[in-house]
Parts: sequence; C-alpha cells; structure tokens
Amino acid sequence: MTMQGKIFFGLLSVLILGCKGNDKPNEEKQDLRHSYVEQYRPQFHFTPEEKWMNDPNGLVYHEGIYHLFYQYYPEDIVWGPMHWGHATSKDLVHWEHQPIALYPDEHGLIFSGSAVVDKNNTSGFAKNGETPLVAVFTYHSMEGEKAGRMDFQTQGIAYSLDNGETWTKYDGNPVIGNSGIKDFRDPKVFWDEGSQKWVLVLVAGDNAKFYGSDNLKYWNLLSEFGREQGAHGGVWECPDLFPLQVDGSDETKWVLIISMNPGASNGGSGTQYFVGNFDGKTFISEQMEPKWLDFGTDNYAGVTYNNTPNGERIFIGWMSNWDYARDTPTQKWRSAMTVPRKLALKKREGDYLLANYPIPEVDGLATSILMEGFTVGAHQTESRRIEGLNQSSLLLTSGSKDFSITLKNKLGETVAMSMDSKKNQFALDRRNSGQVDFQEAFGNKIHIAPTHLLEGDSVEVKILVDQSSIEIFVNGGLLTMTEQLFPNAPFDTLIIENKDQKTEIEVSNVKKMESVWQ
Repeated sequence: MTMQGKIFFGLLSVLILGCKGNDKPNEEKQDLRHSYVEQYRPQFHFTPEEKWMNDPNGLVYHEGIYHLFYQYYPEDIVWGPMHWGHATSKDLVHWEHQPIALYPDEHGLIFSGSAVVDKNNTSGFAKNGETPLVAVFTYHSMEGEKAGRMDFQTQGIAYSLDNGETWTKYDGNPVIGNSGIKDFRDPKVFWDEGSQKWVLVLVAGDNAKFYGSDNLKYWNLLSEFGREQGAHGGVWECPDLFPLQVDGSDETKWVLIISMNPGASNGGSGTQYFVGNFDGKTFISEQMEPKWLDFGTDNYAGVTYNNTPNGERIFIGWMSNWDYARDTPTQKWRSAMTVPRKLALKKREGDYLLANYPIPEVDGLATSILMEGFTVGAHQTESRRIEGLNQSSLLLTSGSKDFSITLKNKLGETVAMSMDSKKNQFALDRRNSGQVDFQEAFGNKIHIAPTHLLEGDSVEVKILVDQSSIEIFVNGGLLTMTEQLFPNAPFDTLIIENKDQKTEIEVSNVKKMESVWQ
C-alpha cells in the first residue's frame, strides 16, 4: 500500500475501529445506470461507485466467482484510512459491488495484501467441511507512525467460510511482527507445490523478503532478494511471484513483479519485473537492470489472481500514479483499474520479456463496428471522423515501423502516438489532451517506450479508449502503455499518418465497446 497522503493520519481515530454504517441497500448498489454516466466515468473499466480507490488486493477465484478487493476510503475522494473494498464478477468484466470486506481495527488500518483458497484447510479455520478463503494483509498503525516508531507495519490474516461474503479476523493477529523496518508490507501468498507449503513475499524498504508456512498462521523467514538488482529510485511495493511457461517451449521460469514509487521509467509510479528461478526458498535472477511491465504512467500496484480456473496468470493494475492520483479531475469517485490482462513470458534474442494483453472477455465487449477496415498507403495520411471513438477498440497491422496515430476532438485537443524505427521507440504525447494542468507531472513531457522489434517483424497495435484512459498493446503486449486522459470533449477523429515510403498500414477495425454498467 503506497505511503502517500500521510496528512490524513490526523483524521478521527474512530475510523480505526471501523463503523459499518456506510453500506448502502443492495438495490441502490446495483442500480448503476444513472450514477455511471458522469463526466470521465469509465464504461468498461472497474471503478468504485464513489470515493477513493487505489491498489487491487486479494485477487482470487473460487466457486465461479472472481473477487476484486481494493484499497478504499469510504469517506472522501482523496486517500484516507484504508479499508478493503470488494467487488465480484463471473467474467472479469461485469462487476457487482459488495459491502466493505475489511475495516480498520485496534491493530491499525488495512493496507494491501492477497487472498488464497485454503483447499486443504491447513489453517484449521473450517470446522464443518467448508473451504476457507484466507486474506493476508498489512496492518498500519497510525499511532505507531505518529510516535516515530519503525515497527508500525505488521501482517495480519482474516478468513471467510462463505466465499468472501463475510470475514472474520484471526484473533492471533498479527501473524508476522516487525523488528524495525519502516516500509514492511503488501504480502502476496501462494501455495508452492514443490515445497508443499505456503510462500509469502512482501517488501521491506527496497528489497523483497520471502516467508514460508504450513498453516498461514506461523511464518518463517526463508530468504531475501533485490538489494543490488533492479531499480531503487523509490520504495518497493506490491510484490507478486509466480511461474510461467515460456511461449513456444517446455521451459518454465519464475517472474517476480515489484511496483516502485517514485523512479519509474517515465516518472512517478511504475512496475518492474525480474525473471529467474525459485526453489521453494530462494528466488535467484541474473537480471541486474530493471524491466518494466508497462511504460505508461498509469499502471501501478498490479498483482495477479490466485486459483484461476485454467491456471492462467491474470493481472489487474491500479490505473493511476502517485504523482497526481489525488488531483485528477473527477468529482464523485477517484481512480479506475486497468482491464484484466493475461500475462505471457516470451523469449526474444535470448532475453525474457513479460507480455500483458487484454483477456478475451474484454474483446467480447466490442460488439458493433464503428469503422470498417481501411488501408493507409505508403507515405499517406488518413483522417476519419468516428462517433464513439471515446469508448472503442482499435486494431491495426503494419509493415511500416514509422507512423503516427492521433485522437482528436472538436476543441483541437489531441493524444498523439508515434513509432520511430530509427530510435526503436514508441512515444505517447498527452500534453494537449484536455485537462492536464491539475498537477505539473501529468502533462509535462512525452512518454517513451522501447519497441522490442526485430528485423522483419511486422507491427500489430491494439488500442482501448475509454472515457478517461487509453491502453496501448503492441505485438501482443510486448510493449504496453497505459495512460489517463481527461479531454474536455469526446475524441471523435482518428488520424493515421504513414511515414514509410514502401509499406502500407491495415486498419482492421474500430469497434464500439459496450458499457459494463448499463
């Protein structure tokens, strides 16, 4: 859980004890058709009905239900004393809001963490044959921090015997104490088949620590990672460790995701990853320099689902950046999640790259064609007016590696993307995209990403545009950029300029994305 907004630690201490009077009647919670049409409200991304949201937490699948918990402050649209908000889905794109799952208590606020399905009841929480869901999270003591102590973050657990509808905190909390580490948080837990035990990874300052347990209650320190590897421009946060089979081979590697703030590739918050091996105790990677999961500035604190039906590694990130998260121009709610993305590990010229690409259910929302396919010839420019462009999916393929794609509205506001073969980079410019001056860091520079293209590669670009965001996926997500946008009028014009002298660009389609709230 990111340590921003500390000024809110002075809020009424009664919030620590957690009043449960904020829940609304179920009928009101499900009637979203009118409340989800205000300016900038995303139509196919998850947002809370109201108030502040940040990190996704406790991503777990069980008995037909995907659970999305998240950092939530139910009193304001700025960061405050953290709870776990809760939503559920059967397909990862249509969501139902649920009552708040976890409230602050005498141990502190409820910061980020994870959830697992305890299939064998190793915890002993089930007494009548139920299957427990167990949440593992960070406690943050406001009093401890204000007193200048270093041990104000510990790890606690809670369990549910009704598939996440209600939660009971373990009376033995905290289950992992703190010997004096200031930033000691964000536990991600999984069952390791090789060692036949639970493994927990959390962050401690700017490195990761691994713990093992037989029952989710008693934990032993196994190892550490990262003091001399990767990026260290800020505090490490929200780790995740999992195996992935390398595409097109029988090889399996382990991937460690680490969010970091500040110090990302284009400023502020970002997510790096490491590829290596894990033996049930120690993670080892030869990688010294950081690799970035997303080169946009608005994909942070993302983690993956436990217990997915087909073993797929599905990722959701928080679509914001701590440089300006508290200042974005929304009124009723603040922050959205990325679309769910499937992670894949690919090997390119001996190097391992982590790709992330929208799950097929996202494509299933694109039900009507706004514009049929067309060709942009060599060294030509094509401009098309498209109503509904602000809620659409665009797919193009190209032999050209030198082109630009621009979204424009009637006010002349633009978001411009370009690929440059000589510089081997993709660039996104949102400096003239609408409201950009609410915080200096939002619109102060062009964002750059490496293309990872090889000789002979063609280019596929998938772009998802929602009311206040754009997500770009190049060549199956080998390059990804996620950015918030706040135009003063809907983007309704698509301009594609082909700067190549020989090859064409094929625009396969532009499709309208359905609203998941209507």
